[in-house]
Amino acid sequence: MTDPPRRGRRPAAGAARAPRAGSDGAGRGSAAAEAIEARLRTGLSQEAFSRLIGVSVRTLQDWEQGRREPTGAARMLLRVACTYPDVLVKLAR
Repeated sequence: MTDPPRRGRRPAAGAARAPRAGSDGAGRGSAAAEAIEARLRTGLSQEAFSRLIGVSVRTLQDWEQGRREPTGAARMLLRVACTYPDVLVKLAR
């Protein structure tokens, strides 16, 4: 019989960890890659891009680092920015 798993204990140093759900194995999920790609295609800084799409810099950073995922309209706006970055920038002027 096996012992039940222990709670509250950290894995040993160097122990392999399973990737987070939605991760591409590199520590970032597809939503994070999409957020980064969208901003880079517009050629804007994090501050300027976050202002353009109406979110805080912190929220954009959370998306890019994979800590949070954009939902709803924000996700669609990132897709538009990836596909038509010049149009998004023109509309913001």
